[in-house]
Amino acid sequence: MTSSPANDLAPDYALSAYDYELPSDRIAQDPVSPRDTSRLLVITKAASGSSDGENQEQQRQILHHHFYDLPQFLRSGDLLVFNNTKVIPARMYGRKLSGVPVEILLMEPIGPDRWLALVKPGKRLPVGSTIVFADDVKATVEGIDPTTRARELQFHIPKGAGLDKIIDQLGKIPFPPYVTESHTDPERYQTIYAEIAGAIAAPTAGLHFTEELFAKLDAQGVDRAFVTLHVGIGTFRPVEVEDITKHEMHHEWCDVSESTIAKIKETKARGGRVIGVGSTVARSLEAANYQPLRGKTNLMIYPSYEWQVLDAMITNFHLPKSTLLMMVASFLGERGREFLLAAYQEAIAHEYRFYSFGDAMLIFR
Repeated sequence: MTSSPANDLAPDYALSAYDYELPSDRIAQDPVSPRDTSRLLVITKAASGSSDGENQEQQRQILHHHFYDLPQFLRSGDLLVFNNTKVIPARMYGRKLSGVPVEILLMEPIGPDRWLALVKPGKRLPVGSTIVFADDVKATVEGIDPTTRARELQFHIPKGAGLDKIIDQLGKIPFPPYVTESHTDPERYQTIYAEIAGAIAAPTAGLHFTEELFAKLDAQGVDRAFVTLHVGIGTFRPVEVEDITKHEMHHEWCDVSESTIAKIKETKARGGRVIGVGSTVARSLEAANYQPLRGKTNLMIYPSYEWQVLDAMITNFHLPKSTLLMMVASFLGERGREFLLAAYQEAIAHEYRFYSFGDAMLIFR
């Protein structure tokens, strides 16, 4: 059951209207193998109305497929846009000088050997605290970000050593907090095209692609382009206000190149469709709005947003009350939130697997 939104807010703008119940056994703990054997819920439109063609009305329909069926929904001249970010081993374990264990999650670099990081236990790590990761690797808490309560950590490492290499040696790939019993190799939490390191979470819609699927799409004449958005806390930070229009997204770094923009424009000019693989691609392209972009974006998309670029989106199933759920509801257009929640209930009834290691959706506008 969903909660009732506040009386003075339209449901589309009320946090409580994006709630739903998910049985715990629907949260995928491990990915399927091969990757493209995951299931694919397709939301598209089919004409309905009188047989003589009058008063035709476009109605949404839900189709149940597998991800390897993707080519049958695409056509020559379409363009798939991927996020080629790579997850870094952002979870690190250390201890206070007193010996108390400390866990950190690196969020983003903010200076030479300096990172913004979430820490546990946060209340015991005020400014001035020292965290020891190895005999010659330490970090000092030098500030607290007022928005996220993350710590500004200044690392102290051996002269001539590179912090990136140290993070690779000491850190671990961070699985999402709802993945508690996984037995999978951490490399399965990377897309097969991951290239540019910097994310703290995978762009999970891309986890379903295989080299074999790429070969079929290539033969079909479906083109590819890439953006980079380093998935950070902005994507997952909980919405803490009932009026979602008041939520402030944390900035995330993205790069939409001139060559990718050129491919998008060429695709549109010849009548092809642009399909974003994941919410991070959607945010990047909408923030760029047909212009190259290299910098940070805090764009939040919710119902009433006017989409500019994408014709279709591939995405996984998202957490209740998340900004990602709001974005997908917006993509579905009028009454999109209601239809999306109904589609989620159908997915639950059909035993789809949810979240990062779960199944996918393909949505046409």
